[in-house]
Amino acid sequence: MQTELTELRLFVDRATGWLPDWLAAIIVFTVAGAAGFLLWRTIFEILTRAVSGRDLFWRSLVQRGARPARFAFVIVALILATSLVAPLNDGARLAWQRFLTIGLIVCIALGAQTALYIWTTIHLRRFKLDAEDNLLARKHVTQSRILMRVANVVIVVLGLSAALMTFDSVRQFGVSLLAAGGAAGVVVGLALQPVLKNLFAGIQLAITQPIRIDDAVIVEGEWGNVEEITSTYVVVKVWDWRRLIVPLVYFIEQPFQNWTRENAALIGTVMLYLDHSAPVDRIRARGEEIAKASPLWDGKVYNLAVTDFRERVMEVRVLVSARNAPRVFDLRCEMREKLIGWVQAELPGALPRTREEISSTDSRLLAMPAVSGPAMADPGPRS
Repeated sequence: MQTELTELRLFVDRATGWLPDWLAAIIVFTVAGAAGFLLWRTIFEILTRAVSGRDLFWRSLVQRGARPARFAFVIVALILATSLVAPLNDGARLAWQRFLTIGLIVCIALGAQTALYIWTTIHLRRFKLDAEDNLLARKHVTQSRILMRVANVVIVVLGLSAALMTFDSVRQFGVSLLAAGGAAGVVVGLALQPVLKNLFAGIQLAITQPIRIDDAVIVEGEWGNVEEITSTYVVVKVWDWRRLIVPLVYFIEQPFQNWTRENAALIGTVMLYLDHSAPVDRIRARGEEIAKASPLWDGKVYNLAVTDFRERVMEVRVLVSARNAPRVFDLRCEMREKLIGWVQAELPGALPRTREEISSTDSRLLAMPAVSGPAMADPGPRS
């Protein structure tokens, strides 16, 4: 290889020896760049035909990876041409090669990120979050998005480490960052502790999945749905459209409620406060009729029971189930409205009231006309 490179350099010197040094360098680099571009174009056409009958991943990878691959071929050609340019001294040649090497590392990192993005996008096309039973979809979407962000961070770290290792003066920092060893690695690790803590929390969330995309959760007393999981925080969309930003480590270290951990179905509670004389059997039957007539009810759970007695009212609890949290909330509202409306129309005496008992003697006294002043005895006839 060294012999062929020497012969090629002699050929270039003879071909451009009559030209100024700067012009000879421009011509060599131009020819090398054009050769790299033509080589890429040829390989691209061959790959396009080869993957035309294959699955979507390979076709998308060839099309979307064309730009970083084109630059990579041109950069490699320019790196090879650097050793053929005689006017460059050792310092200039080394600086130019280092610059091109960093460009090649960037192209490789972009190509890896492109391949990762294509694979994730195609994989998630099989799952729909807007489906009625979206437990499997939420599981795969959460894992894919978290792992994709973690993989992107790893690609950036590896690319940065490789770029730093091209410089002799900072090579030790690149090695330390890559291997997380030595004093520099310890310092960097301590400085990036919050970031690394959330990064590892994201990996743990992707594996154990205490939360998933679109899960219904209660965090810090707020009810909402998990809208987005990034590499450092989670966005919870609260029921009134506010966004609650929570660090990833919160869901590892702090307790919270997840209403859709295993499935999206939930049981809703409706509390009624009625008079002690209310006919519970009739109210129970009417509540079941309302549940069966509602399209929100999933047909699994319905129960009405007296759960407590108080001085003036009795507490009646109604349980109804639905396929997800929004439907449960709407079903609870519907049960309240229709049950209380029926009670008002059919059983007005079942509503809470304050009693006052009046005896027959009290009734006669209330019927007597009022007398102002003290009662006077009959004085008899006057003289």
